[in-house]
Amino acid sequence: MLPEITSILYATDMGPGSSHVFRYALSLARQYQAKVAILHVVEPLTPFGQSLVELHISHSSSEQQHATDRQHLIKELRNRIHEICGKEACVAEENLIDGVYVVEGQAAQVIIQQAKQLASDIIVMGTHRHSVMGEALLGSTARKVLHSGTVPTLLVRIPEQEEILEKKD
Repeated sequence: MLPEITSILYATDMGPGSSHVFRYALSLARQYQAKVAILHVVEPLTPFGQSLVELHISHSSSEQQHATDRQHLIKELRNRIHEICGKEACVAEENLIDGVYVVEGQAAQVIIQQAKQLASDIIVMGTHRHSVMGEALLGSTARKVLHSGTVPTLLVRIPEQEEILEKKD
């Protein structure tokens, strides 16, 4: 029996090439008449970073700024989605977008957790070209999701040309 895809989790770092990857999520959604949940993960400040911030502003001000920044990110994500949909001729009637989520945590862990929580049938995410040494030292969110998660994952290679074109926009 062929797998049924009704729920797609598109995980984005909002970096160069993200619209290229989003097109794959949209294509799958159209083909399978599925919904796309969009996730952006914000890595938390380290305790040292938080203490540096709180040297200059109070803890409550820091929390308030954090909430404001989260709302700004959600608004920016929605604007980018609208822009991409305009380019890709998405029509409102298609109702492909199921939600936009901005979550704080370690990227790979959050993507895996959200995929389970949202009952996603597939994860769509981009992967950048890394050197062997960079991959060994830094690791890769895509690799961690692919090897640690249980939800099938479509990794979309972000072409260098696409990265360059989006940086100019």
